[in-house]
Amino acid sequence: MPIGFIGLGAMGAPLATRLMEAGRELVIHTRRREAAAPFEALGALWVPTPRDVAAKASEIFTMLPGPAEVEAVVFGTDGLAKGLSAGATLIDMTTSAPAAVRALGERLAARGVALLDAPVSGGPKGARTGRLAIWVSGSEAAFETCRPLLDLLGDRVMFLGALGAATTAKLVHNSANYGIQMVLAEVITIGVKAGVDPAVLFAAIREGSLGRQNVVDRLADQFLPAAFDEVSFALDLAFKDVALAVALAQEAGVPARFTAMTLADMTEARNRGWGKRDSRVAMLVQEERAGVAIKVDRETLDGILNRGK
Repeated sequence: MPIGFIGLGAMGAPLATRLMEAGRELVIHTRRREAAAPFEALGALWVPTPRDVAAKASEIFTMLPGPAEVEAVVFGTDGLAKGLSAGATLIDMTTSAPAAVRALGERLAARGVALLDAPVSGGPKGARTGRLAIWVSGSEAAFETCRPLLDLLGDRVMFLGALGAATTAKLVHNSANYGIQMVLAEVITIGVKAGVDPAVLFAAIREGSLGRQNVVDRLADQFLPAAFDEVSFALDLAFKDVALAVALAQEAGVPARFTAMTLADMTEARNRGWGKRDSRVAMLVQEERAGVAIKVDRETLDGILNRGK
């Protein structure tokens, strides 16, 4: 049977193209018929409704703007649900909400249809080149069945477990990505306003510890193993550095909300008597606010860090 694909925008279009270039037959639906022309030229079959896609394909990809659009495509008038047969699999690559994903999965399961929650990371360029992370959650059996298709689309395909886990990971990833982006915007403006050329500042930061090590991998040093007494750089010393940075921002007349919040959490951690522990111990303040205790054994962390080497 052909593969179904709905959502041929900036991300969906290159993914659908990759499937066709790999020799897979596609049945597609677009709201505007003219948008389907490039895919029809490659041999795809355009059909007028999502229901028609479901009638012709048992494995269907959706790549849509958000939960509302997924709901409309699946359960709207002439939606996928009207044509899906028991045993079919919907692979939803939309960045959605975990609760919406789980609710959708329950409704489809009642019809004998599996849902794979499969958001991606890598942007349109990654979608074109196949350098794409694809996080998947849902039925592991359905995942294994669809794995050959997913491997055509991305070079880092990972199964995360129960439905909704993949979307949770995507939201955490994107929040971290854009949060770090804003922190960097703040500190670079401090440095430039204080008189350092931005190119020189960029070159300097790249040579420091932050620039030399993958930012996410640093979580495995003290935070994830909860090894805050393995002191790499003491909180007291880090506190001094950030306090000086806050003072520099004030001197330069630059608002520094993120830097000030960092100093506030470090102050709270020092007030608990943690000054001689590793500087990352300040991250425990957020753990306590969230009401979670995080600890991953070193062997598991080493396995993750060495994956693909």
